[in-house]
Amino acid sequence: MTDLELILQTIVNSLIFSSFNALFAVGLVLIFGIMQVVNFAHGALYMVGAFSTWYLYSENGVPYFIAILLATLLTAALGLFMERVLFRPMRGNLFGGLIVSVGMLFILEVLSVWLFGQGLMKNITPYFRESWHVFGIEKVTVSHTRLFVFAVAAFILVAFWLFMSRTRLGWAMKACAQNPEAAALQGISIGKISMLAMVISAAMAGAGGAVMAPIVRITPHMGSPVLITAFIIMIVGGMGSIEGALIAAFAYSFFHTFITTYVGGDVATILGLVLMLLFLIVKPTGLMGERENV
Repeated sequence: MTDLELILQTIVNSLIFSSFNALFAVGLVLIFGIMQVVNFAHGALYMVGAFSTWYLYSENGVPYFIAILLATLLTAALGLFMERVLFRPMRGNLFGGLIVSVGMLFILEVLSVWLFGQGLMKNITPYFRESWHVFGIEKVTVSHTRLFVFAVAAFILVAFWLFMSRTRLGWAMKACAQNPEAAALQGISIGKISMLAMVISAAMAGAGGAVMAPIVRITPHMGSPVLITAFIIMIVGGMGSIEGALIAAFAYSFFHTFITTYVGGDVATILGLVLMLLFLIVKPTGLMGERENV
């Protein structure tokens, strides 16, 4: 592979990586913006989406696309449970919300070990077998499975943007993020909006896990590195800023992928954490500034 081909391949990989990172991080940022909760269980929901797809598709022969849909619905239902049972009683208690989210993370990981075992990783035979030669270049390829990840992530993000910008519920969610007291005085139900935000966020994480399942190694702890990446993106983009999360997801994904390609994955992760710390010190509000910019 020539230098130019390697650069083109890295750009393609960065685009795929960034679409997934944006999908995952936006869900995490949404919860912080609406509920003021840092959901450490977000990575576990991603894991649930992947395990559910493996169990339905690989173990029980459920059609691939139906398995993805069911896995997404399952994680959305888990999100509803978490909001009603865990986060709602802790509303206004940032530390309490943090503790229950960490507790839910451990519960979901232990349950996955109990149900599916510890040690052997689960693998899914890709539904799509072909690859695409980018611009007709033989050595610059992207599998149809990865293209499917990009397409699904892009579709969900565009649908979410349309929902937030064109619907009354979307406007209500923005109002709750910007000023919950004023939103309540206008008759907006903070409880219902928080519930909807949690369901959407969980569904995003679950859908991400479902479509990534044929690509990644499925283990009970697979959500941890993805969650670290999402935290970096959230802090760099701005806590609670959807626009900042999107910009940071694409910028960080390109940064991480190029460093991984030319230096190594461990170095890329360390530099990403250093970048996060620099933002916390120099610009704590992130690229897009205020927390309420959901």
